[in-house]
Amino acid sequence: MEERRRIGIHTCPGSDQDSTHSADVDYADLLPDLFKLNATNFYIQLASEKDRPRVLRMIKDYAQPDYRIFVGVIDPIDPQVETSEQVRDRVLEAAEYIPLTQLGTTDDCGFAPFSDDTSRGRDAAFAKIHARVIGTELAAKKLGL
Repeated sequence: MEERRRIGIHTCPGSDQDSTHSADVDYADLLPDLFKLNATNFYIQLASEKDRPRVLRMIKDYAQPDYRIFVGVIDPIDPQVETSEQVRDRVLEAAEYIPLTQLGTTDDCGFAPFSDDTSRGRDAAFAKIHARVIGTELAAKKLGL
């Protein structure tokens, strides 16, 4: 059981369109089976999702009470840097579906994991990460945490 608490699964169903692992996969086809895995931490790409409420409803339906759900609130592929307020609003939206004791935030995917990926510069990556940290803090205050 202790080992299970350290296992995490990351979803990436279509953001990085030039990668072979990212063929578009509907969350309706993925989440029921994903949440059957023997893991505790689930990192769900959500910032770039076109219909976040639909996916959040599915997460609510399929996630078990002991799962920790980290929702993507930053889209590393989008060149636009999110504002802290946009991040806050995404967290507050997720909090309508996921219990606060289970909710965390993350980026949809990593920032330039390969040396030949120059799609985002270091400054933009850090600005996006900063927005995630501040936006999550803003949401936590609004939620009374």
